[in-house]
Amino acid sequence: MKVEEITMTKRKRRSFTDEFKRQSQSTGSFRESDKCSDEENELIQLRKENQQLKMENDILKQAALILGRK
Repeated sequence: MKVEEITMTKRKRRSFTDEFKRQSQSTGSFRESDKCSDEENELIQLRKENQQLKMENDILKQAALILGRK
């Protein structure tokens, strides 16, 4: 390998904001879900469940329309 190729393959050092560092130190984790309170986690879960139920309801409505035509 040439010197130019080696320098091109080196990765740049990542830098993080001070806010990010403070959040990770308070919980010991970098995952967003670990930083949420129990109420926030419940709200996220309920929103996902609501979205799933809406999709299932739409599918059932479409199926009823299709079966009603036959």
